[in-house]
Formats: sequence, C-alpha cells, structure tokens
Amino acid sequence: MLYYLFEYLEQQFQLPGASLFGFLTFRAAMAIILSLLISTIYGKRIIRFLQKQQVGETIRDLGLEGQVEKAGTPTMGGIIIILATLIPVLLLSKLENIYIILLIVTTLWMGTIGFIDDYIKKFKNDKEGLKGKFKVLGQVGLGLIVGLTLYFHDDVTIKEELPIQEQQLLLAENPNLPAAKLFDVAEKSTKTTIPFVKNNEFDYSDLITWISPDLEKYAWIIFILVTITIVTAVSNGANLTDGIDGLAAGTSAIVVLTLGIFAWVSGNVIFSQYLNIMYIPQVEEITIYIAAFVGALVGFLWYNAYPAQVFMGDTGSLTIGGIIAVIAIAVRKEWLIPILCGIFLAENLSVMLQVSYFKYTRKKYGEGRRIFKMSPLHHHYQKSGYHESKIVTRFWIVGILLAIITIVTLKIR
Repeated sequence: MLYYLFEYLEQQFQLPGASLFGFLTFRAAMAIILSLLISTIYGKRIIRFLQKQQVGETIRDLGLEGQVEKAGTPTMGGIIIILATLIPVLLLSKLENIYIILLIVTTLWMGTIGFIDDYIKKFKNDKEGLKGKFKVLGQVGLGLIVGLTLYFHDDVTIKEELPIQEQQLLLAENPNLPAAKLFDVAEKSTKTTIPFVKNNEFDYSDLITWISPDLEKYAWIIFILVTITIVTAVSNGANLTDGIDGLAAGTSAIVVLTLGIFAWVSGNVIFSQYLNIMYIPQVEEITIYIAAFVGALVGFLWYNAYPAQVFMGDTGSLTIGGIIAVIAIAVRKEWLIPILCGIFLAENLSVMLQVSYFKYTRKKYGEGRRIFKMSPLHHHYQKSGYHESKIVTRFWIVGILLAIITIVTLKIR
C-alpha cells in the first residue's frame, strides 16, 4: 500500500525521497525493520493475551530436563510470526505480483490449519489435535493450488539466454543492448534446477516424454505432484523441528535468508546471466516477503529463545514449512531442499527410522527396539545429557554450513 502511495506521490508531485520505494533493496530493508519492530513490540502484547486466554502448552512427561517448567507456557505464538510478516508485505510489496499473492495465500492457508490444530488441543482438550488425515488434506490442497498457479498463470514464466552466436550478432548491431534483450522470450515451463550438475536445468517433462513425445502436454501433472510432495514434506519437517526453544525459528530464518539470495539473483537479469542460472521475471519481488519473514522469525526469537516465553505451536511451524516450500518451488530450487533444509530432513528421517525399526523389531523379536534414545533427533541429544541451548546452537551452526553449501551450488557444478 505504501509502495503505491509513494509511487503516486512521485509521479504527481515529484516528492523528494518518494522514488526510494521503487528500489527493491530499500523496500526489503524497510520490511525487515518493520517486521522486527512488530514482532518484538507487539509480540509481548500477544503473549499476554494468550496468557489471559489460558492458551498454555500441555507438556507430557517424557523424562526430559526442564520439561516440567515449560508447562503452561503460551502457545499459538505463530500468530506473531504471521502478523509481523503480512503487515510489512501488505504495506511495501507489489500486491499484484502473483508470487506475493501465492505466498499470502500460503501463509493464511497453513496458518489456519495450524490454528485449528492448536485450538482443538487447547480448547477441546484433545491432545491429538486436528486429525492427521485432515492436516495432510490441507497440505495437499495447498500443493494443488500452488502447482496449478505456477504452471497455468500467465505471469509465471522463465527466460533462457539466447545462443552465443545470436548474442554476438545482437551486440554487434547494438553494443549498448540491455542485458534483458539477450534472453529469449518468456515461456511457460516445467523446468527446475539440479544442484552440482554443469547443465543444471531439468525438465519434469523428461520423466514421461521418453515414453512418447506426445506426453509432454501432461508434464504439468508431474510438476503438480512434485509440488504437493514438497509442500507436505517440508511443512511436516518444520513441524517436527519445533520441539525445543528457538530451534525451529532460528533454523528457518537461516533457510529463508538463503532462499532470499536465490530469489534476488533469479529475478535479476544481470546476475542470472552472470551466474548462468534460470532468469525468472518478477520473482525478485519475493525478496520483500522473505525480508519481512526473516524479520518476523528473528523477532519471534526474542521471546522464543531459551527459556521460551511463548511457543509457536502448529500455527507457526506448519506455516513456516509451507512458506519455505513455496518459495523454493517458485524460484525453481526445490531440489536444493534436501541440502538447505537438512535439519528438517534429519528430524523427519529420525522419526521415520525410529518408528519403522521399532515396528520391525517388535514383529521379529517380540519387543520393539530403538535406533535413537528418542525421536525427533533433537530429543535424542536431550536424552544424551546435552542442554537444549547447546543443541539449538549446534543445529544452527549445521544449518549455516548447509546454507553455505547451498549458495555454493550457484557456481560449483
């Protein structure tokens, strides 16, 4: 909204300073500052409101250190993250941008699912919360919306560099030709990026066109199925990671900040040409959303760091996972998720391995055995005697390392 206001003031009255809102970097900086202020200043008021409503966390005694003291800590703190993200986005972004619209829908969609889950747990006295099948149905529904939008919407396109010979001819005719003119026309595509491969673009249509070239028109179905899988997996991974103070928020901030770099270079014609990566027109606007989201996560850590004054609940964790998944898919970097979201992956796998091995050994030996002392993985280290602050810090360090490896894939192929 402020973007449109200052754009009008610039055009009509040449108001000094109004042109700043035309710069992506300025709006991103404003977004992160505003979201930090909202989450830290108003976060305390939201926590007090949750306390008055007696929205306290019910803690099952799992024999973990400090667990009893956390009982009654307000949950549903994901509301702080959602509000601190959406308000700056609505004020500073181009609201007609399809990627911004898609992320707003994602935030509200996953936030609603998480809120319903938390509401059932706290006010209906049902520890299980929203049934798993309904959660999955909601995640699949979002994946379907995202997949269909990213394939069929007219504003979602990619551009590829023209062959070298054509570029040389164009530059010979006009040495001052803008870099954008060295790219082919925008087109619909099911292409994505594969890390550590020289020719790193992969088209999902290749999965079926080897059977018959006529099947290319059905490639969108493959793209949508992949989108649904990623949205479901990442949102569940973020949900499992939210187990100790500051872990999910801090890890997610690292992940989202890294995706912000990819969004910025993918939407910048000069950097995408220099790095030889897919140029995606209009996707750079996601940077505003990412800046606001990072600010909201860091601001939330003000109250969620050990000892936590508030938990994000499923309202926050499911929303975080959904947003990360949609950003990665939008910038065509979804195959970097196993690296970038390695913490989420490890948490997910630890649960899957623990449950599978327990069932297998119970069937074979008559008693269930465990790989880890407890799952998800962070609880294993708690059971091993590590303080949760040390676990969180080390997980953050691993997350930073994974983020660096992810960024390095821009050049190492």
